[in-house]
Amino acid sequence: MRPGAIVFAVTGIPLSLLGMAYVLAVLYVGGLLSLTVIGLPVLATGLYGARHLGRAHARLMRTLLGEDIEPPAPPAVAPGALRWIRSNLSDVTAWRSALYLMLRLPLDLIAFVVTVALPAFGVWSIVWTVIGSPALWLAVTAVLGGLTVLAFTPAAARTMMRVHRLLGRKLLGPSTSQLRVRTLERARTLAFTEGARDLKQVERDLHDGTQAQLVAIAMTLSLATDTLDGESSTGRTGTLIARARTQTDTAIAELRRLIDGMSPAALDRGLADALPHVTGQAGVPVALTVDLPQRPDPVIERVAYFCVAELLTNVSKHSGATKASVDARLVGKVLRIQVQDDGRGGATIGAGSGLSGLRERLTAVDGTLGLHSPPAGSTTVVLEMPVRI
Repeated sequence: MRPGAIVFAVTGIPLSLLGMAYVLAVLYVGGLLSLTVIGLPVLATGLYGARHLGRAHARLMRTLLGEDIEPPAPPAVAPGALRWIRSNLSDVTAWRSALYLMLRLPLDLIAFVVTVALPAFGVWSIVWTVIGSPALWLAVTAVLGGLTVLAFTPAAARTMMRVHRLLGRKLLGPSTSQLRVRTLERARTLAFTEGARDLKQVERDLHDGTQAQLVAIAMTLSLATDTLDGESSTGRTGTLIARARTQTDTAIAELRRLIDGMSPAALDRGLADALPHVTGQAGVPVALTVDLPQRPDPVIERVAYFCVAELLTNVSKHSGATKASVDARLVGKVLRIQVQDDGRGGATIGAGSGLSGLRERLTAVDGTLGLHSPPAGSTTVVLEMPVRI
């Protein structure tokens, strides 16, 4: 167990006593004065202080336990005394912080017993046996009891610290509704950013690719017209027209590629029919398993299609794999897709593999990305997203 956890357990009782005393005093004084003019301002001020005490406890937990609690949403800016009082009285974060200060004392008492008192009792039992020279049966019992306590102390202490971390995350971090709002805000920003970037990329592709091909066709056909009007041989005319036909085919193929990149035609029949198209174009053999008794929303199908395509591209380009597998199935109301390869592993999110972009794309539809890629083993990526957006 890390030293910070021991410091956290030792200092926890006085800190939690002060925190509980503060909350009880605020509630008691605010309740008594609630029928007077100053009752609500006192309670609002006390809740404002409870919010800041919660932030201090979160920083202490980060320092001693290594638990990085995401800060809750800042308090609403409310100009004017009455609005300030109303906003603090309705501040969910302040009330959650007050509840944390109340619940921490019993946890700290148990943590102190488990982390400090029981180990001290185990050591004392062994030392007393050595120094006191009691009866044999009593000495054996004391030594075995002390060793048993010392053996189970680390696991019990870690369990208590996990409970402390859980309580801190649930009450000192943002609430579920706040997390939902933050996720939606990030997803909205991401959607606008990706939309603008995709439109810019389409414009560039059309300008530099398809438009250039069509200009070349026009120039070639112009030359063909000049040839027909001039005295050049029929063979040269045929060559120019054949070149124009080739360039036309190239332009059409380019247009189809761009259109397919924006809205794949394979998805018209559903994700179950589109996945074989993706796996068939992969650079390695792919074993595909699909169990989709119902079609997800079109947005979900589109996200899943492009994520699988990107993952298989990564497999063929970066993993050194010889085979891969894709398993797509519905688990309740969740679409779960697992992509696995037998490559060299070592993939990480944010290391240039494109996994960060996939995670952001999934975040936009409340999806998640799980990665298991040991340095010398196969890589497994699990995509999960709701069937309905």
